[in-house]
Amino acid sequence: MARFWRDTGEMLAIVKERLYTPVVGDILDQMGFSHQFLPAELRPLSVLAAAGGHDEEKRTEDSVSLAGFACTVLENDVYGMPKKPFGYLTEALDQLRPNEIYVATGAHHSALWGELLTAAAKARGAAGAVLDGYSRDTPQVLSQKFPVFCRQCWAQDSSIRTYVCDMRCTIEIGQVTIHDGDLIFGDLDGVLAIPGERIEEVLERALEKASQEKLVRKAIEGGMTATEAFRKFGVL
Repeated sequence: MARFWRDTGEMLAIVKERLYTPVVGDILDQMGFSHQFLPAELRPLSVLAAAGGHDEEKRTEDSVSLAGFACTVLENDVYGMPKKPFGYLTEALDQLRPNEIYVATGAHHSALWGELLTAAAKARGAAGAVLDGYSRDTPQVLSQKFPVFCRQCWAQDSSIRTYVCDMRCTIEIGQVTIHDGDLIFGDLDGVLAIPGERIEEVLERALEKASQEKLVRKAIEGGMTATEAFRKFGVL
């Protein structure tokens, strides 16, 4: 493992504790990965709920950040009860592994997430859900303290509108191509995907940049001009 952590669990904890998506995004840009941020509309469910008047106390640090490995799920819209209700939804949930994030796209006419899906994912040790669509059962999801990022809250049921057709396949959300096993990192500033084969390099460089940015801020707060500080520490 890399020099900053001993195992995968510690790596993910460090990501959530010491990194933030802007600095990771900067490193991805520097490495030539310039299209890794998912659409800006994807927000923490707890933030969307607070904006809608739900209990602000349900918003916790864990509810507005997530880090884990993508379990990609592809859905499609249907226009009546399919031969297999929900498609392979339950199978997709049942094969989730610890530290994975359920990442779904492809259907937009109903909610893609809710109370029971949250319970199933949490029981499997999953690290969160990122949905290119809607979530429902909002109070019940929030009460489980499981990080969910989505576009908005919407109660419309998926049983006659949505079909899970594949899993652990390549998907696209916005301008981002996501492969199963990519690292997904989200916080209040957005959600991004780190290519699986470059995870350790990206995180090591991001940790170094975050440390440098702290020095720049301290220098500026101590009276140094921004021009001087940026020149001295080389942070862009």
